[in-house]
Amino acid sequence: MSTASQVATHVPAADPAHPAVGAATSLLDAYAPGDRFLATPGRTLLARGAARPVPHDERPLDDRVKATLAEAEAAGQAAPVVIGAIPFDHGAPAALDVPAALRVAPPLASDPLIALPVGAPGAADWAIRPVPGPEVYGAGVASAVERMWRGEFSKVVLARTLELTSPDPLDLPTMLQRLARRDPLGYTFALPTGAGRTLIGASPELLVSRQGQQVVANPLAGSTPRSTDLAEDVRRAAALLESAKDLHEHAVVVDAVHQALAPHCTELTVPARPTLIRTATMWHLSTTVTGTLASPDTSALALACALHPTPAVCGTPTTTARQVIAETEPFDRGFFTGVVGWGNAHGDGEWVVTIRCAEAEQRTLRLYAGAGIVAASEPEAETAETAAKFRTFLSALGAEL
Repeated sequence: MSTASQVATHVPAADPAHPAVGAATSLLDAYAPGDRFLATPGRTLLARGAARPVPHDERPLDDRVKATLAEAEAAGQAAPVVIGAIPFDHGAPAALDVPAALRVAPPLASDPLIALPVGAPGAADWAIRPVPGPEVYGAGVASAVERMWRGEFSKVVLARTLELTSPDPLDLPTMLQRLARRDPLGYTFALPTGAGRTLIGASPELLVSRQGQQVVANPLAGSTPRSTDLAEDVRRAAALLESAKDLHEHAVVVDAVHQALAPHCTELTVPARPTLIRTATMWHLSTTVTGTLASPDTSALALACALHPTPAVCGTPTTTARQVIAETEPFDRGFFTGVVGWGNAHGDGEWVVTIRCAEAEQRTLRLYAGAGIVAASEPEAETAETAAKFRTFLSALGAEL
C-alpha cells in the first residue's frame, strides 16, 4: 500500500526511526503546472483534477469556504479540503478551490530522498528589471522613516520586485524541486492563481494552524542576511538577538498576533523573548505562540483572516500602513504578503504568510521581497535585506542580481 493517501487530511507525525522513504518526494516529483502543491512541516499535499472554486461575493471568506466544503460533501466527496491562496488585499478575489482528488504524505523533511541533489537549472538568459530600482526603493524607505519621526505611524513594510523574463518557457517543476530541497523544513508551494498564472515560493512563516482545539502561530519579524563564513554567520545571528531595532519590530508583531488570537482562545502562551530560525539565506527573529481554542466552530481560516495582515507584512497602524504602501509601491502586490494554505470541514488547517515567492506566467516571473521599516531603519540596509531575500528564489533559477 502506498504511504501517500488519497483524499486524506490527518497525517500522523513521521517516525524519525522509520521515515517514509519516497512518500513525500513522490508527490513533489509528480507535480505538474496546474496542480496545487503545498509542503509544510506537518504534511505534503498534491491536489489534482477538476476543482470546485470558492466563490467571490459579499460573504466573509470563512463562510464561503465552509459552504463550498459542505457542497462538496453533499455531492458525495469524502473529506473535502480547500487549498489555495488569499491576496494581500482583503477585498480582492481569492484563488481557493476544493479539488476533486488530494494526495497526502508525511512532511518532506521526514523523507530521506529529499537530501538527494536536484539537477542544476537549465541555462537561461534572464532579462532582469527591478521595479522600483534600488535607488527609488531606498528613497521610499527614507521618506517613510521621515514620516515616522513626525509621528504619522510606527511601522510600514515596503516591498520591491524583480521582473525576470526568459526566452524559453518557464520550468516550474524544476523551480519547485530546488525550492523544496533547499529548505525542506519550510512551507513550499505552487498554486494556480488564474489562467496560466502560478504562485510559487518557499515561505518560512506560519501565520496560524489549528488541529482540534490547539492553535499555533509563528510570527517572524526582524531579519538579517546570512553569511557563507561560519564565524560571521554566528556573529550576525547573535547580533540580531540583541538588536534593539529588530527586537522592537518583532515585539510589535507578536503583540498584534496576541491581541488578534486572544478573543478566540481560553489559554494563550506567548514567550517573553524571541528565538532564531534560519533559512538558506536569512536569520529571522521568531516567536511561537500557542493556545487552546475556545470554540470548535472557529476554523483555522477564520483565525487567519483575523490575523491578516499582521504588522510583519503591512505595518502599524494597519490602515495608515496600507495607505503608505499604496502611495510608495509602484505595483499591485497581488498574492504577495497574502496567505496560502489548506483547511478542512472540521476547521483544521495550516495557513502561511506568502513571502519568498514569485508569480509565474508564460516566460515571465515577478519576484517579491519586502522589509519592515521602523524609525531606526537605514535605506541602504533595508535595500540589502530585500536583495538577500530575493536570493531564495534566484538560487532556484541559477540567476544572480
